[in-house]
Amino acid sequence: MRSLFLATLVVSDYDAAIAYYCDVLDFTLVVDQPLGDGKRWVVVRPDKTEGAGLLLAQADGADQQAAIGAQTGGRVSFFLSTDDFARDHALYLSCGVTFLEEPRHEPYGTVAVFRDAFGNLWDLIEHAKSS
Repeated sequence: MRSLFLATLVVSDYDAAIAYYCDVLDFTLVVDQPLGDGKRWVVVRPDKTEGAGLLLAQADGADQQAAIGAQTGGRVSFFLSTDDFARDHALYLSCGVTFLEEPRHEPYGTVAVFRDAFGNLWDLIEHAKSS
């Protein structure tokens, strides 16, 4: 089986995470396979892209926070690209996403950092258009 995931997202509840990523963030559910003992192999793919995906792993409370922080020494960041920053920024705000940084313009495009419902950090990026 070809490796599909880029990173592991630690979540408190599989069903809530699937609903959040697939319904709110418009990911595609690629794999949802029970492994027994309450464990599941769940992979979601951002932006319907090929060869990229996120493995969802369940943890609770302090274990969840420790696992998230351990991934990158405290800051876990993933990227969501958009072709319309204003539209998607407003959409995520309306869905209760917490933005940690106001939109800013960088040479590579417009970006803002938000926290998802499970404490994972994301950068919403609209890439600069070539002139």
